[in-house]
Amino acid sequence: MTRAERPYRTRKNVTVVSLLLLVLAVALGPTPSSAAGTDWWKPTARPAPDSQIGVTGEPFTGTDARGEVRGFVDAHDHIFSNEAFGGRLICGKPFSEQGVADALKDCPEHYPDGSLAVFDFITRGGDGKHDPVGWPTFKDWPAHDSLTHQQNYYAWVERAWRGGQRVLVNDLVTNGVICSVYFFKDRGCDEMTSIRLQARLSYDMQDYIDRLYGGPGKGFFRIVTDSSQAREVVEQGKLAVVLGVETSEPFGCKQILDVPQCSRADIDKGLDELYALGVRSMFLCHKFDNALCGVRFDSGSLGTAINVGQFLSTGTFWKTEKCTGPQADNPIGDATAAGAEAKLPAGVEVPGYAADARCNVRGLTDLGEYAVRGMMRRGMMLEIDHMSVKATGRVLDLFEAASYPGVLSSHSWMDAEWTERVYGLGGFIAQYMHGSESFVAEARRTKALRDKYRVGYGYGTDMNGVGGWPAPRGADAPNKVVYPFTSADGGSVIDRQTTGERTWDLNTDGAAHYGLVPDWIEDIRRVGGRDVVDDLMRGAESYLDTWGASESHKPAADLATGATASASSSEWSLFTSYQPHRAVDGDRRTRWASDRSDDQWFRLDLGSPRTVGRVTLDWERAYAKAYRIELSTDGATWRTAWSTTAGDGGLDTARFTPAPARYVRVQALARGTEWGYSLHEVGVHGS
Repeated sequence: MTRAERPYRTRKNVTVVSLLLLVLAVALGPTPSSAAGTDWWKPTARPAPDSQIGVTGEPFTGTDARGEVRGFVDAHDHIFSNEAFGGRLICGKPFSEQGVADALKDCPEHYPDGSLAVFDFITRGGDGKHDPVGWPTFKDWPAHDSLTHQQNYYAWVERAWRGGQRVLVNDLVTNGVICSVYFFKDRGCDEMTSIRLQARLSYDMQDYIDRLYGGPGKGFFRIVTDSSQAREVVEQGKLAVVLGVETSEPFGCKQILDVPQCSRADIDKGLDELYALGVRSMFLCHKFDNALCGVRFDSGSLGTAINVGQFLSTGTFWKTEKCTGPQADNPIGDATAAGAEAKLPAGVEVPGYAADARCNVRGLTDLGEYAVRGMMRRGMMLEIDHMSVKATGRVLDLFEAASYPGVLSSHSWMDAEWTERVYGLGGFIAQYMHGSESFVAEARRTKALRDKYRVGYGYGTDMNGVGGWPAPRGADAPNKVVYPFTSADGGSVIDRQTTGERTWDLNTDGAAHYGLVPDWIEDIRRVGGRDVVDDLMRGAESYLDTWGASESHKPAADLATGATASASSSEWSLFTSYQPHRAVDGDRRTRWASDRSDDQWFRLDLGSPRTVGRVTLDWERAYAKAYRIELSTDGATWRTAWSTTAGDGGLDTARFTPAPARYVRVQALARGTEWGYSLHEVGVHGS
């Protein structure tokens, strides 16, 4: 019950009532901090009882000698997924006005022994049974392998902040199909309704923490909506919280039997609404193919279960094809998922998949491309994890054509072959919260690229995201965490974390909840050395660099706009026009198409000499395998500025040393298909 809902009575005996209120306040209300007033990092009042923090020392503030912020970044967390999937899949809340006993309690159907913890049975194995009592005993949860219990209690987030974290991306998450098929729920399954609720509760949690710290703006948990604001928060030593979205059908953009259920107007309205809520990064597809893009598959039994969900949601199963490049989607396999498959209509079976066909046939749709360009116009960052490699390739082409840096891979779902392209754009990469040995190995594999592009590193805990977290390495493991230890910045001392009657030790409990993030980082330091932790300490700066560059990005003027177009030939059609001007009309739904022969050209007259350094060619399926970009000042004498013999279609960006030119010509030499050459759009830019 919130304060606004609390019942009140008219005053009768003021003295007696006041005395009773005083007693209740002492017994149940916040208690003063012993160091309030000088220790700004401690609440002036905290609910009693409550979780302990287990960290002493002042959090670091300010910037380093280069003027850069410091601190760790969690690029992928789900604080309020307990409100998703119908409200009963993740048990417990990040905070409660009624205190920790109310926040950290199991779902009603899990009593008395967890027999009805259906999702625990699916994800954890066994029979799903567990001790449902949370506060104060916490016998069985939270745990590194318990995927259905709250891991983001506010005091645990506070401990991670005290241990050096300075940026947290709170991804608002849900899935309408999982909600619809799960047995227990207390609300509807509309995805955008859940996203709105989680956004509001994020601000409510900020207000709650502010009250503990003495008033508006005083708490450590600060929701930020631009990179400058985030930098100010981090410089103050507080936690900058960024809102993101990870959902399967954003803006209602699902598809049924390959027919989109949303429009461009729906996308614009949805992006505007999310932006107004404070959302600054998002996924366009997640788990299921939708009207915007195809997904990167899940594997094994989980993959089969999600494929069933895909069918129930869209009327189609995943479809695969042989990959055309080094990247591939996850293998689907032929593992069974009996519980999920039982949901299929009679006579319908999950199809088999060829082992050498690893790529989703679905890429980025026209509506998806419209959404990507809409995010670019708003300075938002796009998450490419969960996108099929076909969709991701198109997104990276679009961003490269526009020199747009706002691309994120936040939890190890991107094909590793994309890593350098992401860094080359100015994007940011975080690794999933793997065990320390695995995390260190992957960090070292990509270390040379981070050094080349001078960027830091991040992690994505994905807590409350039903993913699983680092298991204990054991009390006798080499280089185990020794308590207490010094924080990565050297300014704080971190001991074991206690909540109620339970004390967690990373060595024997693993990463059971968010408060153990500092312990996990210490484990990384002991296993992998200081250099990995140093890269993580540079994570906040790099993430905010990507965000700031996305906000400040201004599209370069397209010199092709208004240019006179001509071509060696144009395909004739009774129903539409394929004339040269259709490739510079600003509409990707139109195109120029040539006759069916190799030697063809497309030419633009810019009207006057301009400096030209970049040309973009958005090919239709009929593309050029070999072609060159030529420049001329007089239309008679031409020089080659760029050429290729390895064209593969899609969106090509040709960059070259800027030079003066009035005329730009695409000289097509060899076709990539049996058709002629066809271009949706041609762009010409100064650099």
